[in-house]
Amino acid sequence: MIFETIDASGHEEVVFCHNKDAGLNGMTYKAAVSGLNLGGGKAVIWGDPNHGKSEALFRAFGRFINSLNGRYITAEDVGIDVNDMEYVLKETEFVTGVHQVHGGSGDPSPFTAYGVLQGLMAALNHKHGDEEVGKRSYAVQGVGHVGMEFVKLLHERGAKVFVTDINPALVQKAVDELGCEAVALEDIYDVDADVYSPCALGGTVNDKTIDRIKARIICGAANNQLASNEIGDELTRRGVLYAPDYAVNAGGLMNVSLEIDGYNRERAMRMMRTIYYNVGRIFEIADRDGIPTYKAADRMAEERIAAIGKLRLPHLGQSAPRFMGRRQS
Repeated sequence: MIFETIDASGHEEVVFCHNKDAGLNGMTYKAAVSGLNLGGGKAVIWGDPNHGKSEALFRAFGRFINSLNGRYITAEDVGIDVNDMEYVLKETEFVTGVHQVHGGSGDPSPFTAYGVLQGLMAALNHKHGDEEVGKRSYAVQGVGHVGMEFVKLLHERGAKVFVTDINPALVQKAVDELGCEAVALEDIYDVDADVYSPCALGGTVNDKTIDRIKARIICGAANNQLASNEIGDELTRRGVLYAPDYAVNAGGLMNVSLEIDGYNRERAMRMMRTIYYNVGRIFEIADRDGIPTYKAADRMAEERIAAIGKLRLPHLGQSAPRFMGRRQS
C-alpha cells in the first residue's frame, strides 16, 4: 500500500508512504555513503514518550514489524530506548539496538555521538587545518540521548560548550556534570560559537535562523538539518562549512547494522572511524566541483547506489538477516 502523503486517515497500517518532505531519502543516502548494503526508512509511533509507553504498545509494534518479513529492521530513535526495544524483540527478530545479553549492541547513542565527533574533526581539519576539538566553542541544540553523549566527548577534550533543550532537567544535568553554559531555546542561534551543533529535530537551519547563526561550521547529530536546499546554497555563499547530516550521524546505523551478522564492538568502532574519511571526501568533492557540501554528499551517495544497482548479485535487494548470537527475551 503506497500513499503519496503522510495524511492517510482511516488506515491503521501504512506500509509504505512516499513523501518527499519527510526526508526519508536521507536514510537511504546515509546507508549508501556509509558503505552499507541497506536501504532507508523510518517508523513512527505517535504519542507522548513520557506517558504513552507500554509493553502492549511495543509488542503490537513488533508484530507489525514482523509482518514486513525483514524488509524493514527497526531500532530506537527519538523518544525510544533500549528497554522499549526489548518488548519489540518479544515479537520479532527484526529489531536492533537491544541489550547486549540478547546479542545486541545496546544503546546506539554513544556510537552516533562518536561518529559525529569523527565528522566534526574532518570539518575542523578542512576549515582550520587541525583537529583540535578543545580549542573551539560549541552551541549544541539538544542534549537528549545523542546530544548528551556528544557533549560528553566535547567536555573530555576541554571544549567550551553552550547547550539548550526543551527539557530543563537535561540542560541542568549538562551544566552540573559537564560544566556547560545554559542558553535559552531561542537564543542558541545567537551564541558566538565556532560550531553550531543541531542535535535534536531537523530544519533548524532555515531562513529565520541563518542570519543569526554565527558559527562557521555546522556539524551535529540531527537529521535533515537544512530546511531547504536553498539554505545549503546560501551557507556555501557565506563561507559556512556544513557537514552533511546523514554522513555525520551515521554511527548509530553503522553500529546496529553489525548486529545482523553478529555484533563485534571493535569492528563497530573501526567502521565509525570511516566517517572521518567519508566526510572529508565529501568536502573534497565540493571543492573540486564547486558545489555545496550537501550536493557533494548526495552525489557520493547516488554514485554508489547507481554502481551497486548495476551488479547482478543474488543477495542484493533481499533481506536475509541472521542475527547471530541473538537470544529472544
